[in-house]
Amino acid sequence: MKLVIANKNYSSWSLRAWLALRAVGQPFEEVRVLLDQPDTHERILEHSPSGRVPCLIDDTLTVWDSLAIIETLAERFPQLWPATAAVRAHARAVSAEMHSGFPALRSQMPMNIRRQMPGRGRTPASEADIARVIAIWLDCRQRYGRFGPYLFGSFTAADAMFAPVCFRFQTYGVEPSGEAGAYLATMLAHPAMREWQTAALAESEIVPSDELPD
Repeated sequence: MKLVIANKNYSSWSLRAWLALRAVGQPFEEVRVLLDQPDTHERILEHSPSGRVPCLIDDTLTVWDSLAIIETLAERFPQLWPATAAVRAHARAVSAEMHSGFPALRSQMPMNIRRQMPGRGRTPASEADIARVIAIWLDCRQRYGRFGPYLFGSFTAADAMFAPVCFRFQTYGVEPSGEAGAYLATMLAHPAMREWQTAALAESEIVPSDELPD
Protein backbone atom coordinates (compact mmCIF):
# COMPACT_ATOMS: atom_id res chain seq x y z
CA MET A 1 0.00 0.00 0.00
CA LYS A 2 0.97 3.63 -0.54
CA LEU A 3 -0.39 6.58 1.45
CA VAL A 4 -0.07 10.08 0.04
CA ILE A 5 -0.02 12.70 2.80
CA ALA A 6 0.91 16.35 3.31
CA ASN A 7 3.06 18.13 5.91
CA LYS A 8 2.80 16.31 9.23
CA ASN A 9 2.80 19.56 11.17
CA TYR A 10 -0.40 20.78 9.54
CA SER A 11 -2.30 17.97 7.82
CA SER A 12 -4.92 16.70 10.22
CA TRP A 13 -6.66 14.63 7.55
CA SER A 14 -3.42 12.86 6.66
CA LEU A 15 -2.86 11.97 10.31
CA ARG A 16 -6.17 10.13 10.53
CA ALA A 17 -5.48 7.74 7.66
CA TRP A 18 -1.85 7.29 8.70
CA LEU A 19 -2.87 6.31 12.23
CA ALA A 20 -5.39 3.80 10.93
CA LEU A 21 -2.69 2.07 8.92
CA ARG A 22 -0.35 2.08 11.90
CA ALA A 23 -3.11 0.70 14.13
CA VAL A 24 -3.61 -2.41 12.00
CA GLY A 25 0.10 -2.97 11.41
CA GLN A 26 -0.21 -2.73 7.63
CA PRO A 27 3.12 -1.90 5.94
CA PHE A 28 2.85 1.02 3.55
CA GLU A 29 4.95 3.47 1.60
CA GLU A 30 4.57 7.07 2.74
CA VAL A 31 4.53 9.73 0.03
CA ARG A 32 4.67 13.27 1.42
CA VAL A 33 3.61 16.18 -0.79
CA LEU A 34 4.45 19.58 0.68
CA LEU A 35 1.62 22.10 0.93
CA ASP A 36 1.76 25.66 -0.38
CA GLN A 37 4.33 24.94 -3.09
CA PRO A 38 4.01 26.00 -6.76
CA ASP A 39 3.54 22.37 -7.83
CA THR A 40 1.54 21.12 -4.84
CA HIS A 41 -1.77 20.69 -6.66
CA GLU A 42 -0.19 19.04 -9.69
CA ARG A 43 1.79 16.62 -7.53
CA ILE A 44 -1.28 15.61 -5.55
CA LEU A 45 -3.26 15.10 -8.76
CA GLU A 46 -0.66 12.56 -9.82
CA HIS A 47 -2.11 10.34 -7.09
CA SER A 48 -5.51 11.68 -6.01
CA PRO A 49 -8.31 12.59 -8.46
CA SER A 50 -9.79 15.01 -5.91
CA GLY A 51 -6.55 16.96 -5.68
CA ARG A 52 -6.59 16.42 -1.92
CA VAL A 53 -4.80 14.23 0.58
CA PRO A 54 -4.75 11.73 2.12
CA CYS A 55 -5.01 9.23 -0.69
CA LEU A 56 -4.56 5.49 -0.30
CA ILE A 57 -3.26 3.50 -3.26
CA ASP A 58 -3.39 -0.29 -3.16
CA ASP A 59 -2.46 -1.83 -6.50
CA THR A 60 -5.25 -0.65 -8.84
CA LEU A 61 -7.40 0.72 -6.01
CA THR A 62 -7.31 4.44 -5.22
CA VAL A 63 -9.24 5.83 -2.24
CA TRP A 64 -9.28 9.49 -1.25
CA ASP A 65 -10.87 11.02 1.89
CA SER A 66 -9.75 9.91 5.33
CA LEU A 67 -13.03 8.32 6.43
CA ALA A 68 -13.36 6.41 3.14
CA ILE A 69 -9.80 5.14 3.62
CA ILE A 70 -10.65 3.98 7.14
CA GLU A 71 -13.77 2.17 5.95
CA THR A 72 -11.80 0.52 3.14
CA LEU A 73 -9.15 -0.65 5.58
CA ALA A 74 -11.82 -1.90 7.98
CA GLU A 75 -13.08 -4.33 5.35
CA ARG A 76 -9.70 -6.07 5.59
CA PHE A 77 -8.98 -5.22 9.22
CA PRO A 78 -12.32 -5.26 11.09
CA GLN A 79 -10.58 -4.44 14.39
CA LEU A 80 -10.62 -0.80 13.27
CA TRP A 81 -14.22 -0.66 14.53
CA PRO A 82 -15.69 -2.11 17.76
CA ALA A 83 -16.77 -5.73 17.57
CA THR A 84 -20.46 -5.39 18.45
CA ALA A 85 -23.00 -3.76 16.15
CA ALA A 86 -24.43 -1.24 18.61
CA VAL A 87 -21.01 -0.03 19.77
CA ARG A 88 -19.79 0.03 16.18
CA ALA A 89 -22.72 2.26 15.24
CA HIS A 90 -21.85 4.64 18.08
CA ALA A 91 -18.21 4.76 16.97
CA ARG A 92 -19.24 5.48 13.40
CA ALA A 93 -21.61 8.23 14.52
CA VAL A 94 -18.99 10.16 16.51
CA SER A 95 -16.44 9.62 13.74
CA ALA A 96 -18.81 10.98 11.11
CA GLU A 97 -19.62 13.94 13.37
CA MET A 98 -15.90 14.67 13.66
CA HIS A 99 -15.50 14.28 9.90
CA SER A 100 -18.21 16.76 8.96
CA GLY A 101 -18.49 19.09 11.93
CA PHE A 102 -16.58 21.41 14.27
CA PRO A 103 -15.94 24.19 11.72
CA ALA A 104 -14.89 26.78 14.29
CA LEU A 105 -12.37 24.47 15.91
CA ARG A 106 -10.87 23.69 12.49
CA SER A 107 -10.66 27.29 11.28
CA GLN A 108 -9.79 29.12 14.49
CA MET A 109 -7.46 26.50 15.97
CA PRO A 110 -5.69 24.89 12.99
CA MET A 111 -3.44 21.92 13.68
CA ASN A 112 0.08 23.20 14.20
CA ILE A 113 2.12 20.76 16.26
CA ARG A 114 5.27 22.89 16.33
CA ARG A 115 3.61 25.87 18.02
CA GLN A 116 2.52 26.46 21.61
CA MET A 117 -0.28 29.05 21.68
CA PRO A 118 -2.32 28.60 24.85
CA GLY A 119 -5.55 30.57 24.77
CA ARG A 120 -5.38 31.45 21.07
CA GLY A 121 -8.38 30.82 18.86
CA ARG A 122 -10.78 30.68 21.79
CA THR A 123 -14.02 32.26 20.57
CA PRO A 124 -17.62 31.45 21.56
CA ALA A 125 -17.91 29.24 18.46
CA SER A 126 -14.68 27.33 19.04
CA GLU A 127 -15.51 27.00 22.76
CA ALA A 128 -18.81 25.38 21.77
CA ASP A 129 -16.93 22.93 19.53
CA ILE A 130 -14.46 22.18 22.33
CA ALA A 131 -17.32 21.52 24.73
CA ARG A 132 -18.93 19.11 22.29
CA VAL A 133 -15.67 17.22 21.76
CA ILE A 134 -15.20 16.86 25.51
CA ALA A 135 -18.81 15.72 25.90
CA ILE A 136 -18.22 12.98 23.30
CA TRP A 137 -15.05 11.86 25.03
CA LEU A 138 -16.73 11.76 28.45
CA ASP A 139 -19.73 9.84 27.16
CA CYS A 140 -17.55 7.24 25.45
CA ARG A 141 -15.24 6.85 28.43
CA GLN A 142 -18.16 6.47 30.83
CA ARG A 143 -19.74 3.81 28.65
CA TYR A 144 -16.69 1.86 27.56
CA GLY A 145 -13.84 2.84 29.88
CA ARG A 146 -13.89 -0.54 31.60
CA PHE A 147 -12.72 -2.13 28.34
CA GLY A 148 -9.57 -0.02 27.91
CA PRO A 149 -8.15 3.52 27.82
CA TYR A 150 -9.46 4.67 24.43
CA LEU A 151 -12.89 5.94 23.38
CA PHE A 152 -14.31 2.46 22.86
CA GLY A 153 -11.86 0.53 25.01
CA SER A 154 -9.22 -0.55 22.51
CA PHE A 155 -7.86 1.82 19.86
CA THR A 156 -10.32 2.17 16.96
CA ALA A 157 -10.98 4.35 13.95
CA ALA A 158 -12.81 6.78 16.24
CA ASP A 159 -9.54 7.51 18.04
CA ALA A 160 -7.83 8.11 14.71
CA MET A 161 -10.57 10.56 13.77
CA PHE A 162 -10.17 12.56 17.00
CA ALA A 163 -6.35 12.43 17.02
CA PRO A 164 -5.86 15.85 15.36
CA VAL A 165 -8.06 17.41 18.05
CA CYS A 166 -5.66 16.02 20.65
CA PHE A 167 -2.77 17.83 18.99
CA ARG A 168 -4.90 20.98 18.76
CA PHE A 169 -5.68 20.82 22.46
CA GLN A 170 -1.97 20.46 23.17
CA THR A 171 -1.08 23.46 20.98
CA TYR A 172 -3.79 25.80 22.28
CA GLY A 173 -3.64 24.78 25.92
CA VAL A 174 -7.03 23.11 26.20
CA GLU A 175 -6.85 21.00 29.36
CA PRO A 176 -9.95 18.87 29.96
CA SER A 177 -10.37 17.45 33.43
CA GLY A 178 -11.30 13.98 34.61
CA GLU A 179 -11.81 11.16 32.13
CA ALA A 180 -11.50 13.51 29.15
CA GLY A 181 -8.12 14.71 30.37
CA ALA A 182 -6.97 11.15 30.96
CA TYR A 183 -8.03 10.23 27.43
CA LEU A 184 -6.12 13.20 25.99
CA ALA A 185 -2.98 12.13 27.86
CA THR A 186 -3.39 8.55 26.65
CA MET A 187 -3.68 9.67 23.04
CA LEU A 188 -0.70 12.01 23.20
CA ALA A 189 1.38 9.17 24.67
CA HIS A 190 0.39 6.67 21.96
CA PRO A 191 3.57 5.49 20.19
CA ALA A 192 2.24 6.31 16.72
CA MET A 193 1.14 9.78 17.85
CA ARG A 194 4.59 10.40 19.28
CA GLU A 195 6.18 9.16 16.05
CA TRP A 196 4.04 11.58 14.02
CA GLN A 197 4.81 14.45 16.41
CA THR A 198 8.56 13.82 16.21
CA ALA A 199 8.40 13.97 12.42
CA ALA A 200 6.26 17.14 12.54
CA LEU A 201 8.72 18.86 14.86
CA ALA A 202 11.53 18.03 12.44
CA GLU A 203 9.79 19.73 9.52
CA SER A 204 10.87 23.25 8.63
CA GLU A 205 8.30 24.24 6.00
CA ILE A 206 5.86 27.04 6.81
CA VAL A 207 2.30 27.17 5.47
CA PRO A 208 1.14 30.75 6.11
CA SER A 209 -2.56 29.94 5.80
CA ASP A 210 -2.25 27.53 8.73
CA GLU A 211 -0.30 29.94 10.93
CA LEU A 212 -2.24 32.23 13.24
CA PRO A 213 -0.82 35.78 13.19
CA ASP A 214 1.30 36.77 16.17
